[in-house]
Amino acid sequence: MKTIKIFDTTLRDGEQSPGATMTTQEKIIFAKQLFKLDTDIIEAGFPISSPGDFKAVQTIAKLVPKITTICALARCVAKDIDCAWASIKKAKSPRIHTFIATSNIHLKYQVKKSKKEILQLIKQMVSRAKSYCNDIEFSPMDATRSDYDFMIKACQIAIKVGATTINIPDTVGYSPPNEFGELIKKVRRDLHKKVIISVHCHNDLGLATANALSAIQNGAQQVECTINGLGERAGNTSLEELVMILKTRQKILNFKTNINSKQIYPTSQLLTKITGIKVQPNKAVVGANAFAHASGIHQDGYLKGRQIYEIMRPMDIGLDSSQIVLGARSGRHALKFRLQQLGKYVNEEQLNNIYNKFLKIADEKRIVTNSDLKRILKK
Repeated sequence: MKTIKIFDTTLRDGEQSPGATMTTQEKIIFAKQLFKLDTDIIEAGFPISSPGDFKAVQTIAKLVPKITTICALARCVAKDIDCAWASIKKAKSPRIHTFIATSNIHLKYQVKKSKKEILQLIKQMVSRAKSYCNDIEFSPMDATRSDYDFMIKACQIAIKVGATTINIPDTVGYSPPNEFGELIKKVRRDLHKKVIISVHCHNDLGLATANALSAIQNGAQQVECTINGLGERAGNTSLEELVMILKTRQKILNFKTNINSKQIYPTSQLLTKITGIKVQPNKAVVGANAFAHASGIHQDGYLKGRQIYEIMRPMDIGLDSSQIVLGARSGRHALKFRLQQLGKYVNEEQLNNIYNKFLKIADEKRIVTNSDLKRILKK
């Protein structure tokens, strides 16, 4: 069984989500939680972007309680790379992650450099990063919209001068899973066998997790994720989704991670607390409804056997239990179960009488609470 490295970029790409900027202290608090999560690599920030981010990355690098790789992002610009190294040089396991665009659209409108100039910059800047530390990651930005031959040449040059990880980003969430998987298969075929292939998928079309899974099945050994799928525009591959897919379907997929899944929910909740960005209720794995049952048929099935409607255990992500939510679509089985939780045991005639009163309240309220039930029982 192969182990997939989890590269968490919540503190870098996740923080670039509108309204998600963290203070230095908040980043430190969240980094400590990522240590508990047993994250393999933490991209702690983009040090050149601000003095505050530099300080946060530098502090996190010094705090690492075990061998967790601390990564700093840098453009293929000398001052960026120098700054990145200055921020992480005290880390037990430092990594510099440098990037430059390779797609024609980026080269023409944003970077405004020729392909020859881009290749020369990669050679110079990856070499510069390598002069500081051994662990170097290179990303050809907008890889999925790049000319393949040019993009692969850029990666080959990066490897030749010292890159140990090549990250293939779907920067704008452009590729469907079959196309992205084929791209990773070609990259794996055309690059040095010893280099680690990573992927960084965006969720603009809702395909980030599916693309990451397809990449793994085609040779990727590392996935760049964020907690709650936070990130630019529609976000990134959701760490909790990918980890629980690999855990839940481990026998079929034959992949695993080092993540302590019992820390997933606490980590998700902490991020919400820090940023104020709430998780949508129907979000996979960590949403409020992920382990909640409201329809009578589902409640009846769950009460007869958890596995009928749950493919994961709530305890596996750090939750105490699932929830039975009483409402207009709930049946007698769920009502009886809740009454027993309240210490009230009833026969069938009593249950029918209480159920009729329950439905009257349920038609007026979205959720019937324990307080509502206690009032019914007093009548």
